[in-house]
Amino acid sequence: MIYEPVGLMEPMIPSGNHTELDDIVLELVQKSSQLASQVHPIVQFSVGELVRSLNCYYSNLIEGHNTHPWDIERALLEDYSKQPEKRNLQLEAKAHIEVQKLIDENSVPKTYPSTKSYIFWLHQEFCNRLPAELLKVENPETKEIVNVVPGEYRTRTVRVGYHVPPHPENLEVFMHRFEEAYNPEGLSKSKRIIAAAASHHRLLWIHPFLDGNGRVTRLMSYAILLKESVGSYLWSISRGLARNVREYKQLLMQADENRHGDLDGRGTLSESTLMNFCKFFLATCIDQVNYMSSLLQLNSFIDRLERYSKEEIQAKQLPRGSFSILREAFLMGEVKRNKATELTGYKDRMAREVISTLLKKGLVKSNHHKDTLRLAFPLEAVEKWFPGLYPELNLSKIKLSL
Repeated sequence: MIYEPVGLMEPMIPSGNHTELDDIVLELVQKSSQLASQVHPIVQFSVGELVRSLNCYYSNLIEGHNTHPWDIERALLEDYSKQPEKRNLQLEAKAHIEVQKLIDENSVPKTYPSTKSYIFWLHQEFCNRLPAELLKVENPETKEIVNVVPGEYRTRTVRVGYHVPPHPENLEVFMHRFEEAYNPEGLSKSKRIIAAAASHHRLLWIHPFLDGNGRVTRLMSYAILLKESVGSYLWSISRGLARNVREYKQLLMQADENRHGDLDGRGTLSESTLMNFCKFFLATCIDQVNYMSSLLQLNSFIDRLERYSKEEIQAKQLPRGSFSILREAFLMGEVKRNKATELTGYKDRMAREVISTLLKKGLVKSNHHKDTLRLAFPLEAVEKWFPGLYPELNLSKIKLSL
């Protein structure tokens, strides 16, 4: 057995008073609260369904798996590709979305997201949904194929870039220290949010699983931010990390370094590089909150809804009277059927046709044919309603060609 002192992972959180970090946290708290107040609570849940797919797309992209948004959409409808590799990536995407949905619905362990039980639950729930082909890892040196066991520690020594994570026999000790250090009961609100950033690196440093560490870590971070009421269904941390993936990975690697002399903290690892990663992580959160705040700003979003409606009406894809229902659903969260009929300006039969078309195109949804209408966010409307949400993928054109 190779002994590794748990102090090799210290410091767990930047020590002392760091005004700059506290200022970033305060800005994140204020802006996330402002974003939540912009959008009707019912609409927030609908946006959340879109953001789950968004988180999945960008988290997979960070891992080098480029699953097109339309393939993700089809996977949710259980419409899988006949190509085995593409089908496996669809199943992987669906697994990610289903686990995040459990987080959103609070169908999770009753412990804090940085506890071992929660983290292992994330890994188990994610991996149990994967096809067998994605639960195999090849040793780059020996070419041996090793199976990933859902919710279990790795039993092999691994290397991640220049970093060699703790040996398998020491993982339990390091995870115990991880859980202890990020116990929210001993931390202020500001420190808990800083810990969300610091724990992101430290879990990757431990690398407890044979595979799936990146996705599990990003899901953990999402869950912590949601728990601390700064994360929400309305924005995606994975989008921000993926759009700055070089800096993200570079800062993660730098935070693996030993301390740079006596002025760089008192732990084994560098405190200054951990600070830099925390600043980057929290600034990325603010950037994504700002981005979604700009897209969901009342007047600008309604303007885009109106432009989209006019274009679709001109193309004979939507009947006149559609925009009034879409606008009302965004503003009020839901629209009663009789109110929707009134908004179209038509009598009953024509009004029913307008509503039926909106439902068929997925622009509104309803639990029952007589129930209220709620705004939905189908992928084909995303480019027009949320410009720049995904990369330049020509979503509508690609759908037409498939």
